[in-house]
Amino acid sequence: MTDTLIKVDLTQAATDNEQVHNRWHPDIPMACWVNPGDDFILETYDWTGGAIKNDDDASDVRDVDLSTVHYLSGPVGVKGAQPGDLLIVELLDIGAKQDMLWGFNGFFSKNNGGGFLTDHFPSAQKSIWDFEGMFTKSRHIPGVRFAGLIHPGLIGCLPDHKMLADWNKREQALIDTNPTRVPPLANPPFASTAHMGKMKGEARDLAAATGARTVPPREHGGNCDIKDLSRGSKIFFPVYVDGAGLSVGDLHFSQGDGEITFCGAIEMAGWVHMKVELIKGGMAKYGIKNPIFKPSPIVPTYNNYLIFEGISVDDDGKQHYLDVNLAYKQACLNAINYLTKFGYSPAQGYSLLGSAPVQGHISGVVDIPNACATLWLPTDIFEFDINPSASGPTRFLDGSIDLPIAYDK
Repeated sequence: MTDTLIKVDLTQAATDNEQVHNRWHPDIPMACWVNPGDDFILETYDWTGGAIKNDDDASDVRDVDLSTVHYLSGPVGVKGAQPGDLLIVELLDIGAKQDMLWGFNGFFSKNNGGGFLTDHFPSAQKSIWDFEGMFTKSRHIPGVRFAGLIHPGLIGCLPDHKMLADWNKREQALIDTNPTRVPPLANPPFASTAHMGKMKGEARDLAAATGARTVPPREHGGNCDIKDLSRGSKIFFPVYVDGAGLSVGDLHFSQGDGEITFCGAIEMAGWVHMKVELIKGGMAKYGIKNPIFKPSPIVPTYNNYLIFEGISVDDDGKQHYLDVNLAYKQACLNAINYLTKFGYSPAQGYSLLGSAPVQGHISGVVDIPNACATLWLPTDIFEFDINPSASGPTRFLDGSIDLPIAYDK
């Protein structure tokens, strides 16, 4: 039987668990050790550590303290791993904890984190999704049911001291260009809510003062939110410290490409069964400075899509030069507007695009001045036909059901 090396009790505060942490720092002690070739199971909290509840009140999303996230299980030390190696992590299986067979999607308030479309959806809202084996549906977004592709939104290895210092320097320089921006351009270290695993006392305080927040992806992996990292995937991580220091968390039941709602995907608590191997000196052998991976061979099979285009022209008609970020925003907004013709509110459409297995593509970056991005919406997830026809759209919903919303205090 495979050993569960890290366990989480969902009735216990994540900060009381010494086998989890919420910052990146090379001095965080290993929570456990394994050998190359070992397989093992790690349990995880949802990324907020249980702050979001299964109810119809979005005030928890509005009020969540984002300086506390993400709660990660680890670090796992791999014996013999040294800087310059590649750590091979094979995701053998992944699932939901039996005492939390539900997940959540949400929009943060613009004043507390925001999101990809925060200017269009500035208030906190959420949707709850119930799991039915490999499928999910939501009482807040009727008319859809789809298969999940469970994956870790966040997985990576510890940085070394130089890398950590580089992160903090470059991100602070970005913040300094517009320090009062809402939401902020980046999140600097914040010691008071740092949970450093087994670290205590002065050592904890010193590390917490420079520990990097876990929100962005970086060279070591981290919060990449790649929905194809599911069971059967192999990930090749650069190693920067002795033992590698592998950590994982932020599990998603399902996600659309881009995780556009930020409290995006369908967030969940769960477990990951993984196996580790080493390629000695692999970083130099393969010229790798960021992780590479092989995707899962198991994917939800949806072959019928409506594809929405977006170009790099903003809502005011201003032309931007090959701006892929803006083009994808416009593709998302076009899809959301389309869904309103069938009775969905804009918020329901936005939540659906963050939760369902939609695909995002960079379709063109050479035809000046417009980049073109596309969003692929699978039509088979709907319980009714959303394809265009001469008869026009039929409203499936009457507006009596919508996402819970919490306005700023």
